[in-house]
Amino acid sequence: MKVILEHISPDDNSSFKVFHIKDIPISELHWKYHYHPEIEIVCVLKGKGTRHVGYHKSHFEDGALALIGSNIPHSGLGLNATDPHEEIVILFKEEILSLPDTEPETNSIKRLLEMSRYGVLFSSEVKNQIIPKLKLITETEGYSRYLLLLDLLHDLAKTEDYELLNTEIMPYTIVSRNRNRLEAVFTYVENGYQNEVDIQQAADLANLTKPAFCNFFKKATSITFVEFVNRYRIDKACILLSQEKSIAESCYATGFNNITYFNKIFKKYTKTTPGQFIRSL
Repeated sequence: MKVILEHISPDDNSSFKVFHIKDIPISELHWKYHYHPEIEIVCVLKGKGTRHVGYHKSHFEDGALALIGSNIPHSGLGLNATDPHEEIVILFKEEILSLPDTEPETNSIKRLLEMSRYGVLFSSEVKNQIIPKLKLITETEGYSRYLLLLDLLHDLAKTEDYELLNTEIMPYTIVSRNRNRLEAVFTYVENGYQNEVDIQQAADLANLTKPAFCNFFKKATSITFVEFVNRYRIDKACILLSQEKSIAESCYATGFNNITYFNKIFKKYTKTTPGQFIRSL
């Protein structure tokens, strides 16, 4: 699992970038853990996947709309998605907005951009209201598209139907300075979560003693290594349950060897039991 600084180039004759991803098999898309100076609006129109923004990690089932601040490490919301997948992404630098301090009309947008540093998740209702404007912005060019971006931000700034994904800001410098170590550990978990994950082996990959590794990982991710592994496994279990695998199959296929413990950890991170999760589908 790579951790990269992503370089974004604006679209031709535009000050910002717009992606509309559709009709592409999920197997052809790559969702790397990355960061970039641009602020990002990302909307999964429908479908399931994993939100990994800063320290936050969770599964979603019915699409998602999020605002991710400048240089906040995150994965694409297509992570762990299944076909069909469609999303719209807008990437822009704050300086293109030219929001004057003396204009009260722009204060709400400034507050929104400040909140973006924590990662902002909007409700399904807000997402559904915003989708028509997002689609329109993918079809518009020139100054009209710029005005649509301002209008979109104004709509998001007006709503109170949102939650912050993090309680503190993740400094991207923590990730960038320790990129090689994190890549090695993330890849180890990614390739071996179905089996026993050994913290000593993870420490060896990071070229640290076990106590030093535990301190390093908690500082870099705000959670312990064991918590990270459990969250990763539960994300995978959610996908399997969504694919009509049984609770037992999902438990053992994701590295848990005890269904009672699996149920406990599943409820801890999803706030619901595996049985309730299946019924909700």
